Amino acid sequence: MGEAPMFYVENLKDRVSNGFNLRFKGFETSIDVGDKTFVIGSNNNDSISSIEVQIYDKSRGKWVIPTVLGTEPKRYEGHSAILLNEDRIMVITWGSTPDDCIWFLEVDTEYVKQQKKALGTEVIAWSKGVRGDAEKPVVISGPSGVGKGTLINMLMKEFPTMFGFSVSHTTRAPRSIEKNGVHYHFTERSIMEKDIKDGKFLEFASVHGNLYGTSIEAVEAVADSGKRCILDIDVQGAKSVRASSLDAVFIFISPPSMAKLEERLHLRGTETEEQIQKRLRNAKAEIEQGKSLGIFDHILCNDHLEKCYDNLKKLLGLDGTTPTNPKPSSKINNKILVKSETLGSGNPSKNSIVLDVSLLKGGAPGRTRGLNVFAVDPNPFSDCLNGIHKLS
Repeated sequence: MGEAPMFYVENLKDRVSNGFNLRFKGFETSIDVGDKTFVIGSNNNDSISSIEVQIYDKSRGKWVIPTVLGTEPKRYEGHSAILLNEDRIMVITWGSTPDDCIWFLEVDTEYVKQQKKALGTEVIAWSKGVRGDAEKPVVISGPSGVGKGTLINMLMKEFPTMFGFSVSHTTRAPRSIEKNGVHYHFTERSIMEKDIKDGKFLEFASVHGNLYGTSIEAVEAVADSGKRCILDIDVQGAKSVRASSLDAVFIFISPPSMAKLEERLHLRGTETEEQIQKRLRNAKAEIEQGKSLGIFDHILCNDHLEKCYDNLKKLLGLDGTTPTNPKPSSKINNKILVKSETLGSGNPSKNSIVLDVSLLKGGAPGRTRGLNVFAVDPNPFSDCLNGIHKLS
C-alpha cells in the first residue's frame, strides 16, 4: 500500500474523528480553515437532508452566508468531512451510491479566489469527486479555410470512440430539425447570463443578438462518457478557455501563407469576394494573435494535409509516442484510510479502504478527477461504500 496514510478515519458513527471533523448537532460538521469555521450540513431533523454551508468568521465574530457555486451533493443521510491542503474540504456522504458519495467543497482554490474578486462576496464551490483521470481536452483554433475542420474530421474518422464534441449552449430558439441537448443546449438568456457570471462557461460570444458558449459541464460530460473532448473555437474563445480553470492542450492551425489561404477560400466556392476579403482580414489578425499572445501550446502549419495530420496525432500521443510537453500533475500528497464496518461482522477492518487524493485535477464548477481508491482487503470497492452510512 506504500506510505502510511496522512489521515486515519474511524469511529465516524460516534460523530467525531480524530479532531479534524467535529460533528455537533443535526447533520452538521465544522471545519476550521484559518480564521474561518465552515459549518457543513443542515439543522433539519429529517432522516434525509439537503446540504448547506455557513461560515463563521472568527476574526469579526460574524456569521456569513456564502454564494454557493457548482452543483451540490444530492440529498443524503449524513456525511463526514476532511480538510485537504487548506483550500478544499472532502465530503463523504452516507447512504449514497459509490459513484456519488465523494464531493469536494472548494474554499480557497484559485477558482474560488477569482469568483470572490468578481462577485465581491464570500464564495464557496462544489465539485464532484471522480475516480480515475480523463484525457486533457483539445482546443483547436485557426482561421477560416485553414483546414482545421478537415483535420478534426480525420481524427474523428480514425478514432471514432476516442473523441467527442461538447454541446454548446445558445439563447436562440431551436430550428425545426434541431433537438435540445443534441445540436445545442437551448436556454433562456437570463439563465445563461447568470451561469456566465457564476463562471460556469469557458467561453461565450454574442452573435446577432443571441448568446453562444461552451460550458464546463458540457466538456465534463464528454469526459464522463469516456471520450476526449475536442473544442473547435476561434482565437478569442481559446483565449477565454486558457484563462479558465480547464487544463487543456491548445493547438493553433496556421496556413503556409496568406496567399495560400486566399486560394483555398476561393476554391471552396461558398463565399462572395467581399466575404472572402473579410475572412482574410480576420485571419491575419487571428494568426498574429495566435502566434504572439502565448495562448497556444503548439502551432501546426497546414502546408501538406497528411503531414499536418501526422504531426497532430504525434502531439496527441496517437502514434505510440508520448504527447509533447505534458504538464505536470498537481500533487497534494494525501492518503486517507477509511474503516467501514458492517454491523455485527466482528471484523473491524473487513471493509477498510484507502482514498488517495495526491493527484487531484480540475475542480469546481465541474469535476475533481484523479481520485484513486484502494481496498485494504480483497473486498470490492462497491462493497466498501454500499454501506457508507455505517462507517465505523
